[in-house]
Amino acid sequence: MSQIGSIFNYGDGVMEKKDNKNSIYKIIIIILMIVIIVLLGLLLSGKVEINKKTKETVVSSKTLEEESDLKKAIKKVYDSVVYIQVEAINNRTFGGLQVASGSGFVYKKDGNDAYILTNNHVISGASKITVTFINGKEVEATLVGSDEFTDAAVLRVDADSVVAVAELGKSDDAEIGDTVFTVGAPLGKEYMGTITKGIVSGTNRMVNVKLDSGSYIMETIQADATINSGNSGGPLCNILGQVIGITSSKLVGEGVEGMGFSIPIETVNAIIDKLENGKEIERPYLGVQLADVSNAYNLQYYYNINISKNVKYGALLGYVEQGKPAANAGLQLGDVIVEVDGKKVEDSSHFRYELYKHKVGDNIKVKYYRGDDMKETSIKLDERIK
Repeated sequence: MSQIGSIFNYGDGVMEKKDNKNSIYKIIIIILMIVIIVLLGLLLSGKVEINKKTKETVVSSKTLEEESDLKKAIKKVYDSVVYIQVEAINNRTFGGLQVASGSGFVYKKDGNDAYILTNNHVISGASKITVTFINGKEVEATLVGSDEFTDAAVLRVDADSVVAVAELGKSDDAEIGDTVFTVGAPLGKEYMGTITKGIVSGTNRMVNVKLDSGSYIMETIQADATINSGNSGGPLCNILGQVIGITSSKLVGEGVEGMGFSIPIETVNAIIDKLENGKEIERPYLGVQLADVSNAYNLQYYYNINISKNVKYGALLGYVEQGKPAANAGLQLGDVIVEVDGKKVEDSSHFRYELYKHKVGDNIKVKYYRGDDMKETSIKLDERIK
């Protein structure tokens, strides 16, 4: 029995020794795992920190690069911008003289002459136009051509007076989010050369404006760069320092903030040769007087016309002159034009916009309501606005 007991005791002793070794191994493994975890943690945290620093460096570098590009762009166009002062005879003002101001920019030199672009409404009715360059030099400018519907005008000055010439870009290439800036003289000569920066907030924006000849829709570039009175006629530029639009405070309503509108440079380019040479911009003439169907009271009161309840939009013909294109195409007093060449016409301003896309000599197809009946006709645009 004692031998058997000793065998079991010995056996117990052997088993106990094995357990101690396993425990040591386990502890070593656990320690190693902890060390590995700690090292991995430190390594990962180091990686994150490195990535974070790298990212910050990249962002910082990109920001500096954009700032550098912007400064180069501003420098490129800055000296081409001018301050424009206009004197106009106005019998309704004290002394009969009215003074207004705006901005503009030199876009071309040709021999002894240089040409400046600005807004039509800046120089409208001018008897004298004085241009001040960025270096302070003042010269008298000559108006060579202007157009109410694009709100563009071209002035001519001696080429010797010019400090720099702006480069014209492409407004069609402008995309929402692009960096843009303006240069002008908000609130007058004292603030000449003011820069405002923003982004393109919208393209192909249709803005309704009041003109001397009635309301009209203009296609514009919308940007959040600040535009104030006096900025009118100045350049809207891209990050390359190219002019992509002409700013216009005329398109900004009272109480509106962060919404500036500019006339696309392509719109001006389409007529700039004629403006430079003092030629008229020919537009089709239909021989009609237009009204909006939304103004039912005036239609009844002034024209004695009742519109069908089925007609919710369009341009109403309040008068049709006999022997002119509209009458020759069969249109009559009270007809409401709702389409031009398949494009919906919202109101009289929109109709004008669609009509003036065409040239004298073109044919257009119009759909119109006569009472409750929808009709269609073709109009030969063989007359021009006189």
